[in-house]
Amino acid sequence: MKTSLRLILLFFCFSFGFSKVSAQEFDANNRLNTDEIAAGWQLLFDGKTTSGWHLYNEGKINSAWNVKNGELVCDPNIEKVERGDLVSDNQYKNFDFSFEWKISEAGNSGVFINVQEAQEFPTAWTTGPEYQLLDNANMPNDYLVDGKHSAGCVYSLSPLLNEVQPKPSGQWNHSRILQQNGVITFWLNGIETGHEDMKTERWKQLIAGSKLGNFPSFGKAIQGKIAFQDWSKGVALRNIKIREIQ
Repeated sequence: MKTSLRLILLFFCFSFGFSKVSAQEFDANNRLNTDEIAAGWQLLFDGKTTSGWHLYNEGKINSAWNVKNGELVCDPNIEKVERGDLVSDNQYKNFDFSFEWKISEAGNSGVFINVQEAQEFPTAWTTGPEYQLLDNANMPNDYLVDGKHSAGCVYSLSPLLNEVQPKPSGQWNHSRILQQNGVITFWLNGIETGHEDMKTERWKQLIAGSKLGNFPSFGKAIQGKIAFQDWSKGVALRNIKIREIQ
């Protein structure tokens, strides 16, 4: 009897301890530490709601974007709702932007900056440059051959500065976008992957030589909103934060 009682007590202690660790891990996301707060970082996702975000050109309506387990998810299993890119309520010019993301197998999504939201622009990607989110490992070789479509690149415009592979589908990657007076720098998992000055003739030539050149307003603004691209097979983000800089 004593042995059984000990086993029961051990079971409850173990269960309590495990739950406590899990809760701590869960709470560690979508928070700012004291150093980040002192440095001026702000959360753009509270881990509970889509506050601060809305559907591009549609406003705050129910959509495939929702929150699950502290993650901002474009849910592939939701039917009969509006689909589209999720865009920030606020605009940003000079900033340091950090986020984590994971994507479904063969997933293809992105993050847009300097987005101009207006009815004359049907989608976010016709106005602002894209940080590519991609499951490289499950993409055809011909899609990745020039480096202009790989995860972390300045999508369709310039190849990766340094070779880096994202973590496999379903695992978390860390990305960073820095913009200062029209100069953008991208990182993927700590490796610099893109660097362009949007005020230069080179930038104009890159756009003109790509399919994005078909959109007269693309890549001209050096401030605007941030948008997450709708991906019908699922993409998730967390620890989304920004620090506005001079």
